[in-house]
Amino acid sequence: MNARVNPDIDIVKTEVLSDNWYVLRKVHYRMRKPDGTWAERTREAYDRGNGATILLYDLQRRTVLLTRQFRLPTYVNGNASGMLLETCAGLLDADNPEDAIRRETREETGYEIGAVRKVFEAYMSPGSVTEILHFFVAEYSAAARVGDGGGVDDEDIEVVEMDFDAALAAIRSGAIRDGKTIMLLQYAALHLFAA
Repeated sequence: MNARVNPDIDIVKTEVLSDNWYVLRKVHYRMRKPDGTWAERTREAYDRGNGATILLYDLQRRTVLLTRQFRLPTYVNGNASGMLLETCAGLLDADNPEDAIRRETREETGYEIGAVRKVFEAYMSPGSVTEILHFFVAEYSAAARVGDGGGVDDEDIEVVEMDFDAALAAIRSGAIRDGKTIMLLQYAALHLFAA
C-alpha cells in the first residue's frame, strides 16, 4: 500500500487480514492532532487496485449504453434482486486507465470505441477502500459493435441501451443506484446532453 510522506502521520504497523479475493489490511498509525499531541488509531483498508469506468453515449439518438449484473454486496445489503444497472467498469490490472477502459468496454459490451475522454477521477469509498476510479466518456454507434459482450470468466453481464432521459428518471426512481453511474449520468446531463 503506497502512502505519501506526511510528517503528521506515522504508520506503526500493517497487518494483512485477508488476501483471498483482494487484500484487506489493518493499519496501526499515529496522527498528530492540531494541538501537537499524537493520537494512536487503527483502521482497516481494502485494496482491490484502481479502476476505470465509462459512459457510452449517442448524442443523435439520445441514448446511453449501460450494463446489468449481479452484485453480491448489494444483495446482502438489501438489494432484493442483487442486480445493478451500471456503467461499464473494471480494474486497471497492469494497464493504464485508458487501455483498461477500452479492454473492459470490449469485454463487457462488445463495442470497440474510438476517442475516449477522461473527465475526472475519484475515491469512491475513502473510509474503507483504497481504489481510485478513473471516469471516462465516449461516443458509440451500432457500427462499433464487434461482439456480444457479456464479460469474461464468471461474469454474466447484460448490455442495456437506454434513452438518456429514461436513465435520469431511473436515478430518481431508484432503478439506478450505483454511485459511479449516477456521477457519469449527472456529468452527461450537465456537459453532453445539455440543450
